[in-house]
Amino acid sequence: MSELVTGDAVVLELRPARLPSRALAAAIDLAVVFCVFILVSVVVGIASVTLDEAAVAAIGVALFLLVLIGGPIAVETLSHGRSLGKLACGLRVVRDDGGPIRFRHALVRGAMGAVEILMTFGVVASIASLVSARGRRLGDVFAGTLVIRERVTAKRSVAVPPPPPWLVGRFSQLDLSAVPDELWLAVRQYLTRMHQLDPGVGSSMAARLADEVVSRTGIAPPQGIPAAAFLAAVVHERQARDARRVFSGARGASSAAPVPVSGVPESASGTVGSAGGVAAAVGFAAPGGAAAPGRSGASAGGAGSGAEEQKGAGGSSAGFAPPG
Repeated sequence: MSELVTGDAVVLELRPARLPSRALAAAIDLAVVFCVFILVSVVVGIASVTLDEAAVAAIGVALFLLVLIGGPIAVETLSHGRSLGKLACGLRVVRDDGGPIRFRHALVRGAMGAVEILMTFGVVASIASLVSARGRRLGDVFAGTLVIRERVTAKRSVAVPPPPPWLVGRFSQLDLSAVPDELWLAVRQYLTRMHQLDPGVGSSMAARLADEVVSRTGIAPPQGIPAAAFLAAVVHERQARDARRVFSGARGASSAAPVPVSGVPESASGTVGSAGGVAAAVGFAAPGGAAAPGRSGASAGGAGSGAEEQKGAGGSSAGFAPPG
């Protein structure tokens, strides 16, 4: 596992794929590619019956290069290292630093694969994978790539540590829509393993991940905030937004079917069916720490201080402190 602690922290929770799983994935890929090759060859052969032998031979070479070599290269490039066989076996091709592969990586792997897999029936690739400490074939060595196991068991999941209290809600205005899922995975895996890493390596990883998040969001953190604390605060903000979306859906369902809540004063019963009334009754404040809007009905009835009373009682009705 120490060999997979990389700069982008993408593969901290993943293991390199070994020969059996890689061989099964390659067999599935080759079966699909050869089926496509035979089908295309039959169609092209029927269409080229009037051509001479030289033209037929040239078309055969072109089909071999385009289908058997170009096809896997195109699939790995477009799927970022997940061909059909690898997807079925839970594998993925990544760079040595843990990032997604690009066309040049897939091109080198495909060109070497034609030699060590197709021309030698996989013998060279199998020997290289057995000798390599991380199960890499020659194409992976020359391309600077690694095949990893993308699926992990549920028992390996660890909760992300919370950010420092003084950073909670600090980045509520941050635009996180441009941050991809791969980067969120990298940040989460770093935060769950940062205490197991060497301090120097961990600081370097945190700085690189923070720079990547900043480049995606366009806003740099304030001076003096450690990179790890900034990452924890950003992840906490994303989780808080996800939770608010979930609770918003629950409030919409509650407003459609009002249900009386026991223990709520009769003056508030008219607004319990609304989203804000239920939130105030159980002690959930609105996002950002504001008072729940469901109490407005009481103030309309003449109690001018009803909203303030509801805001003060929101944190003690059910023992939940208002967030933020």
